[in-house]
Amino acid sequence: MRNIVSKLSCCFTLLLVAYSTIKAQPNGFYNVKAYGAKGDGENLDTKAIDKAIETAAAAGGGTVYFPAGNYLSVTIHLKSNVGLFLDQGSTLIASEKGYDLPEKNANEIYQDYGHSHFHNSLIVGENLENITIAGPGKIWGKGLLRTSKKNTVNEGFGNKTISLKLCRNVILRDFTVQHGGWFVFLLTGVDNLTIDNIKMDTNRDGMDIISCKNVRVSNCFVNSPEDDGICLKSDYALNYARATENVTITNCQVSGYDEGSFLEGTYKRDSNAVMKGKPIGRIKLGTESNGGFKNITISNCVFDYCRGLALETVDGALLEDVTISNITMRDIVNSPIFVRLGARMRGPEGTPVGSIKRVIISNIIAYNVDARQAAFISGVPGHQIEDLTFNNIRVYFKGEGTKEQAATQVPELEKGYPEPDTFGSTPSYSFFIRHVKDLKMSDVEVSFIKPDLRPAYFLEDIDGADFQHIRASKIEGAATFMLKHVKDFNIYNSKLIPDTVLNDVAAKEL
Repeated sequence: MRNIVSKLSCCFTLLLVAYSTIKAQPNGFYNVKAYGAKGDGENLDTKAIDKAIETAAAAGGGTVYFPAGNYLSVTIHLKSNVGLFLDQGSTLIASEKGYDLPEKNANEIYQDYGHSHFHNSLIVGENLENITIAGPGKIWGKGLLRTSKKNTVNEGFGNKTISLKLCRNVILRDFTVQHGGWFVFLLTGVDNLTIDNIKMDTNRDGMDIISCKNVRVSNCFVNSPEDDGICLKSDYALNYARATENVTITNCQVSGYDEGSFLEGTYKRDSNAVMKGKPIGRIKLGTESNGGFKNITISNCVFDYCRGLALETVDGALLEDVTISNITMRDIVNSPIFVRLGARMRGPEGTPVGSIKRVIISNIIAYNVDARQAAFISGVPGHQIEDLTFNNIRVYFKGEGTKEQAATQVPELEKGYPEPDTFGSTPSYSFFIRHVKDLKMSDVEVSFIKPDLRPAYFLEDIDGADFQHIRASKIEGAATFMLKHVKDFNIYNSKLIPDTVLNDVAAKEL
């Protein structure tokens, strides 16, 4: 009997020690199961998770730990100096209903509804510092909506995986997100932000990085067939305009495979996707562009089966000092490079038209690019893109353009939504360039896979254009260049075209 009592006492002591260790380990870990989380994927674990976060914050900080299991939850509230760690085998699952209601925003008319509201999210943080969410576990946005339905706004539905507003010193690293809702990451006014080694396979936007400063995005995979993969914006959700600046995006891959097929490794492609306006899955600056973009570098990235690179400012902002290099693209479904200065002007009345200045795009290879549209570079009448450089570019277009397409008049659409498809087919197969001052292109080679009857280049309203070492496929009888209202045009050391200097051209073919 004494032996039995002794053994029971020993076991009880061990259980107490184990419970104490799991509840608040001396190294600052707070296991959510010690605060009541079931991890069975059926019972809501939100209260237990929030309790662990609150306890860690009260102790001055720490890491809230998710061991292997399935944690069903609605809105989780982050706190300063606290991190979440999703261990291997752990999955945080978004429930269908019961999220915090979206907060009021005085200036929600200047950006889409989803950009203006943060609280109706799976994980939310506002006015915080020193926070981390790390892997290698998984977040499954199972119950998140891909939009905001007007009749469900006040019914507790969520539509974002992680929303952070006015935070600093933030690390998001190593975890996987599946089916993340309208936004996987909605990050607005977040400074000193590191995003590294994230995998996303989602049904709408991947990362929206808005009005943020000092941002590093690296080693990420984003598959988002129905919207943008990695997107920089600068909107009015903070109730004032704030630039997105000092940003590096490097060693990332974006794609538009069928949702779910990226993570399962099958990489499926909907044969009717292009007819449905898909896939998207690209890297983009814009469309929300109130505060501007400054000091941006994008390098060493891969685009596969998606739309091309897009730089857009249409709401009165500056887009300046941008370098893009070492990009490979394959199976691109619309314009491979889209640079647009527009005048949509969705912002406070009286805001002047913005500008694009000092942009360098170099070391680009793109293969099997859609035939309808060339690389599309355009300002608007009276507002030219300035100081634009293309260097070491190689693009293979699908071809099969017609003489009728060569005569196409491309609309200005200065107040329209900035998307290549809205302009229709272009009269050139490789580059359509309009309203630009100080254009420089060197070591650029373009070709078509099937014969194309359009000229390679169409230039209109250009003030200063220098071309060097240019090569382009052409059909006999078709021009290489179509020039309209071009000043100070120079081309030299280029195959098929002799060295030429033109001071002022109303209309000319070369």
